[in-house]
Amino acid sequence: MSKKEKTLKRVKTPSRRKFFKAAAATGAAAAATIAMPNVAFGAPKTLKMQAAWPSGANIFFEMAGDFAKMVGDMSNGELKIDLQPVGAVVKTSEIGQAVSSGVLDMGHWVTAYWYGKNPAASLFGTGPSYGMSSQEVMGWIEYGGGRKLYEETLSKVGFNYVGLFHMPMPAQPFGWFKKNVTKVSDVKGMKYRTVGLATNVLTAMGMVVRQLPGGEIQPAMKTGLIEAAEFNNPTSDSQFGMQDVSKHYHLGSFHQSQEMFEIPVNTKTFNGLSPQHQAILKNAAAAANTDNYFKALVRYSADLSKLMNQHKVNVYQTSDEILAQQLKGWDKVIGDFVKKDAFFAKIVASQKAYAKRVMKYLLMNQPNYKLAYENEFGNIAKVKI
Repeated sequence: MSKKEKTLKRVKTPSRRKFFKAAAATGAAAAATIAMPNVAFGAPKTLKMQAAWPSGANIFFEMAGDFAKMVGDMSNGELKIDLQPVGAVVKTSEIGQAVSSGVLDMGHWVTAYWYGKNPAASLFGTGPSYGMSSQEVMGWIEYGGGRKLYEETLSKVGFNYVGLFHMPMPAQPFGWFKKNVTKVSDVKGMKYRTVGLATNVLTAMGMVVRQLPGGEIQPAMKTGLIEAAEFNNPTSDSQFGMQDVSKHYHLGSFHQSQEMFEIPVNTKTFNGLSPQHQAILKNAAAAANTDNYFKALVRYSADLSKLMNQHKVNVYQTSDEILAQQLKGWDKVIGDFVKKDAFFAKIVASQKAYAKRVMKYLLMNQPNYKLAYENEFGNIAKVKI
């Protein structure tokens, strides 16, 4: 090789160091190009949500906050929820309309709160059990045809929103009484607070039912406006101060045995979100579903213990006689609505078909967990917690 050729080779052949340096630069540029679509631009999107619950020491407001936090975390702060307490913008009864009209972007309540617009609303959380708990009712909504019927119900009452559900609530207690009630005759004529279709059911049992907001229950019982009441669970009930007006607490009831939260989202607002943000709202509700249920079991049981040990509340399981009469009440109420409302009948038929199949499997497959509990701890009614 001539001297000239050697010189040309040195010029045209890059060094190994330069080669790897160039490759690294190219790779970094490619990586930056790939990463660019994930970079957020612009201000975060904020949605205003009003709950049906007061702020402060209220577990339901806390659970609404859990959902809001999950949305923020999942979106890396791109989608935020401005959570407001009950009454901040509108009354509880006005949340559905406020969301539909765009005054609010979102709400946090239960379908029983718009029962007055259409009794079918109660079937999506406070209807007859047919053996189902709230978890199975949510299964029916998402996998048993319930969502289509729910959307038809929204349309019938003129609500313009997308509904999300979360937190399958444990069966609600029969509630607080001035004495231990074990017979139907003990509650006949008694002035009692509940909401939704349960008002019809307990009226059929001979009770005098009044629908009151949660914050009015304890004062009403204190003044004698009502003689007995239910709200939802040991934590919420103790936060309302029910232990100060009654020392007799009856757990387990069919009047509201499968409720869950409804999160209405204004349709225009929802459709205006990116597919990713729509998915985040849906998946955050699904995540809160599990998280809130786990939280509820821990908090409810701990607060039941406080009620028993610190406030000397007597805790009972609602008697089979009263439960059986509640089921008869449901049969009558549902039967009456089915006869006069074809759409109501359509929803009930769908629920029954789902419950008949799903609950046969579930109830036959579940072992007797109470038997296992009592094998370890003794008679459940006598166990101190």
